[in-house]
Amino acid sequence: MELSITRPDDWHLHLRDGDLLQAVIPHSASHFGRGIIMPNLKPPIKTTPAAVAYRETILKALPVNSEFTPLMTLYLTDTTSPEEIKLARESGVVYAVKLYPAGATTNSQDGVTDLFGKCLPVLEEMIKQNMPLLVHGEVTDTEVDIFDREKVFIDTVLRPLIERLPQLKVVMEHVTTEDAVRFVESCKEGRAIVSAVTSGSKRFFLGTDSAPHERWKKECSCGCAGIYNALVALSIYAKVFEEAGALDKLEAFTSFNGPDFYGLPRNASKIKLIKSQWKVPESVSYASGEIIPMFAGETLDWLPSSV
Repeated sequence: MELSITRPDDWHLHLRDGDLLQAVIPHSASHFGRGIIMPNLKPPIKTTPAAVAYRETILKALPVNSEFTPLMTLYLTDTTSPEEIKLARESGVVYAVKLYPAGATTNSQDGVTDLFGKCLPVLEEMIKQNMPLLVHGEVTDTEVDIFDREKVFIDTVLRPLIERLPQLKVVMEHVTTEDAVRFVESCKEGRAIVSAVTSGSKRFFLGTDSAPHERWKKECSCGCAGIYNALVALSIYAKVFEEAGALDKLEAFTSFNGPDFYGLPRNASKIKLIKSQWKVPESVSYASGEIIPMFAGETLDWLPSSV
């Protein structure tokens, strides 16, 4: 069996920088047409000039003849100004602003500490500029159980935000709980996330959250959060949709809903998904070390291939 679909985009992608960027960019560029690039570098991408410079670095790292387009984002802080949002829109290369609650995840120490008290003018300017807010939905209160942090974030931050600024375009990234699915769109089935993404709903779209870390940073007493999945993402999505009996809805999730939300044209090129077994590499080596990909050494059933 073989599927031919419009080339997907990755609406949540970590590329890092330096040697790590060089190692991982070919994998995303071979499967995806565009990617929303996360700004949580060291130092974070807080300004439009920094985003423009990072974009140039990514473009230089791309394989020869690659048509992959990085779509840049800004890292929201307590001191981000409305003027910066105007500059971002005028740049033509910044497409969204990322909200990291301070201390929530990798390189989030410069994130937001008081969204409503310190960021409201920025959020209001984002509405004027039609600039989406990308949300890492997690509270950082140590008294809240780690498995409840998304739900508490929805109740205490996201729902009040939507009620206060209903015109703000919001992407709730890496949805992980049924509570989050129900917030985005009513869903009463037991396997809420799979049911939601395979339902055909236009409110859900592909974002791998592929997040490479050096092996030694993962295999330690306090491993970094994030999984490197750019190599296998399309294979896994195809498997999930096939098992749900929803292969006919795969293309909308991977290739249509995202650009429609961002107001961008859908990709013109195609990619094939071939029902053919292939083995995931045990590791990806690069100048400074190695990365262990998701499903390392395992055999997957769907093989992506450019048309």
